[in-house]
Amino acid sequence: MTIYGEARGKVIDVGGGSPVFKLIGIAVVGLIVLILLFNSVNRVSTGHVGVLTLFGRVTGEVLPEGIHLINPLKTNNEMSIQTQTIKESASVPSSEGLVMNLDTSLIYHLNPEKAAEVYQKISANYEAVVVEPNLRAAIREATASHTANALYTGEREMVARQVFDQLTSELKQRGLVVENVLLRDIQLPQTLKASIETKQQAEQEALAMNFRLQKEKQEAERKRIEAAGIRDFQQIVAQGISPALLEWKGIEATENLAKSGNSKVVVIGNNKNGLPLILGQ
Repeated sequence: MTIYGEARGKVIDVGGGSPVFKLIGIAVVGLIVLILLFNSVNRVSTGHVGVLTLFGRVTGEVLPEGIHLINPLKTNNEMSIQTQTIKESASVPSSEGLVMNLDTSLIYHLNPEKAAEVYQKISANYEAVVVEPNLRAAIREATASHTANALYTGEREMVARQVFDQLTSELKQRGLVVENVLLRDIQLPQTLKASIETKQQAEQEALAMNFRLQKEKQEAERKRIEAAGIRDFQQIVAQGISPALLEWKGIEATENLAKSGNSKVVVIGNNKNGLPLILGQ
């Protein structure tokens, strides 16, 4: 900075062009640029998406996984889109009012296209806010329409399908995708469980008895058919045997014996229609 004095006509240099101040200014500007540049580079982790907000307002922009250059004034809020599992153990009623302990697993994930909407309307804690309450309600509604015996025996898959359909309808509009619902275990009151098992055992014994009776009937039918075949065979044979045939067969046997070189034939008279008696030595 230069000042001109009117009285003496001298020029005074204040020293504003000092190199030290210039270096400090450049360093400050460079630091600011570096900070802005560092804040502009954001990384989204694998299996996540980034929801951008500007001064607390959701912009609607969703970043996929990887490195991104964004406005340094915006904030990146990561949300997982990986498959997640919730295990729920609840006491639920059956159609007859019995209380059972039911262990259920829900497998689901966040729809990446709905991540910004979920973050804005539900928050990142959507599991506790939306998923768990809907899961409990769906389980209770499904079990209330079935008997305890049916749930313990053959209708578990039907109940799981009912819970799956209801959760899919409820959570889809919330931006969540239901993959599967599994009923891991159903625990009935001990007295009811014992009575059901006794009934099942009796039914199995009855089935086994029916099987044995059926087998015996089949065996009796087989023997009847076999006896009928033997009887028919004997009737056919009896009808084909005549006295003349028997006499002819006797003559053939006698001739064969007479031709044997190791025997001596003695013929003793018999009745007129009989065959000779042959004794061999």
